[in-house]
Amino acid sequence: MIVMKFGGSSVESASAIERVAGIVRRVVARNPVVVVSAMGKTTQQLLNMGEEAAAGKKERALESLRTLRQMHEREIGALLPASGESEVRQILDGHFGEMGELLEQLSAEGEFTPESVDALSSYGERLSSRLIALVFSNVGMNAAHVDARCVVLTDARHKAATPLYPQTYARARDKILPLISQGKVSVLGGFIGATESGVTTTLGRGGSDFSAAIIGAGIGAEEIQIWTDVDGVMTCDPKLVPEARRVKTISFAEAAELAYFGAKVLHPSTLVPAIEKNIPVVVLNSRRPEIAGTRIVAEAVPCSNVIKAISCKRGIYIVNMRSTRMLMAHGFLNRIFEIFSRAETAVDMLASSEVSVSLTIDDPARLTEICQALREFSDVSVEKDQAIVCIVGDNLRDTPGVAARTFGALQGINIRMISQGASLLNLGFVVAARDAEKTVKLLHQEFFRCADPTVFD
Repeated sequence: MIVMKFGGSSVESASAIERVAGIVRRVVARNPVVVVSAMGKTTQQLLNMGEEAAAGKKERALESLRTLRQMHEREIGALLPASGESEVRQILDGHFGEMGELLEQLSAEGEFTPESVDALSSYGERLSSRLIALVFSNVGMNAAHVDARCVVLTDARHKAATPLYPQTYARARDKILPLISQGKVSVLGGFIGATESGVTTTLGRGGSDFSAAIIGAGIGAEEIQIWTDVDGVMTCDPKLVPEARRVKTISFAEAAELAYFGAKVLHPSTLVPAIEKNIPVVVLNSRRPEIAGTRIVAEAVPCSNVIKAISCKRGIYIVNMRSTRMLMAHGFLNRIFEIFSRAETAVDMLASSEVSVSLTIDDPARLTEICQALREFSDVSVEKDQAIVCIVGDNLRDTPGVAARTFGALQGINIRMISQGASLLNLGFVVAARDAEKTVKLLHQEFFRCADPTVFD
């Protein structure tokens, strides 16, 4: 059994879905379970509509909804015979009718609550999974749609729900294994789940990867495949450095560091269930399925290069706190982290001295509230438009002089914060966002002049 997740760019159009169908059909003998994202940019469009409706722009939101329906009808219709039109229309009528009613409700209430965000944004995956299952059946596969909300059980935290693993694993076995035994290809929407009372939740942006890993762990898959629009995990973002190399094999630990610090090819939480169950994860390109991709496994492979990859995470805010009360005082950091915990805001990096603390966040939604609380006992300043750059590799733990090489290559670039001791696998630091691209290019030149052919392609 394998789990195959296809992202939004992999199912964005009729031609893309046709490619996906061909990829899945070639591995039917391996009992695939398919997890799909919403088509293209559907989720963002739905969120925009919700915001518009709540802001009193209902007609604009409803017009956008009509355009979105036309896109689904056009792209899916191109893949099905005329005899399938009525079933497609029935699916679209039901889903878009419900979305229209929800937009009307948001307009009347004037508020786009977290629960409403999940309810509306879930429709992208609910639609794509139903329609793609229909396409699979039309091309000769024995496909069955499975509502992911009946499989992925979560807590009630909207917009970033946490799966309840034991219950979800049990449901995955109960819902999916019988279909596999019947020779069926199960098709589920990623990103979505539900509470015990049946309220729709989402796992956060990029959560379709997470869904695939959870389902793979639940059914005991031999492999979890993440199909996207790049050739695998790269030595850095190829949009920044066109000569970036594909990493053939990387460890779970290294990939997790990259994902957390901005490598967009994987959702940061994806690897948690895979690590727990020791299931290999393979990152592949749906537009170039002949490329072997990147295999993510438990143990790091020997490599003559010091690092495996460079990640870059933009949209970072530095929060600086200064207070003489810190001097020789216990409990000061605890007080700071309690504030961030109450605000449900994660901290990426931290640096401290005798009387000051600086930390980074990537979600400013509750930053004003956080700063007000911090100012009760410290002077606070905020720096926006920053970026975290990380070099990641198993060899960092045993190689002296890495920091010297790193910062020697970055002469002329102001380094705002540095973090190394917290991880044996990465060296991270903060630069101004305007310097991020130059920083990544200089580091790639320094560390990948020669790339080990057994690890890089």
